[in-house]
Amino acid sequence: MTNLIATVVGVYIVFVAALFVFQRNLMYHPYSMVPSPAASGVPEMETVSLTTDDGLRLLAWYRPATAGKATVVYFHGNAGNIGNRGDKVQPYLDAGLGVLLVSYRGYAGNPGSPSEDGLYADGRAALDFLVKHDVGPDSVVLYGESLGSGVAVDVAHRRAASEPVAAVVLEAPFSTIADVAQTHYPFVPARWLVKDTFDSMAKIAAIGAPLLILHGGRDRVVPMRFGRRLFAAAAQPKENRWFDEAGHNDLYSYGAAMAVTAFIERVWAGRQR
Repeated sequence: MTNLIATVVGVYIVFVAALFVFQRNLMYHPYSMVPSPAASGVPEMETVSLTTDDGLRLLAWYRPATAGKATVVYFHGNAGNIGNRGDKVQPYLDAGLGVLLVSYRGYAGNPGSPSEDGLYADGRAALDFLVKHDVGPDSVVLYGESLGSGVAVDVAHRRAASEPVAAVVLEAPFSTIADVAQTHYPFVPARWLVKDTFDSMAKIAAIGAPLLILHGGRDRVVPMRFGRRLFAAAAQPKENRWFDEAGHNDLYSYGAAMAVTAFIERVWAGRQR
């Protein structure tokens, strides 16, 4: 019996150690193929380059806004690349909004490897790019999808004191990655093993911009309770759309795009008064 217990304990320790060592492989799932706007259904977008403050040049797609419209900066989730998001940004292009689709380090043929600090730097590079093209933060709507919600919150939080963004939209967001990790690995101290915590809970109350949170009631990747927790911690003005029948990846099948477009129009109309 003693040997059995020792074996079980040993296997458990090895498993926990492996989770710690390989956690970024479990967290980030980049698709390295370099996509094109035309092949992704958004030929009106052009390929551009973002330069991060640590010297990386990143692929991105951009189409400027029509006169008098806001620009959506889209931070995608942990899997795939921007080539998988053409259909999701199409409604915003159709509405005349500007769109900057950001591709992270290590994704879509970009140099570098993804990490929390790295993705934050990539997010800052997106706003720097827009400033150089005469689009200030006050004309920008930050959109964060799943993992990208952590990037959007961080960028908004950093800008809040000096140049707040116009609005923030979060699709299937989390409170912190540590909370999500503990949910998926309840039998290990996952909360204490996470390197890249993306602690949106610590920042959400001070983003300094109107907020919309979208979440699905059947989300098994990031359960909706984390989106609700984040929403409760946020300051006004804030709105939510809880889609009870939706999962993690199908919110747009339940009208999410219309909800986002209407939200942006309301926020933008209020700013123009």
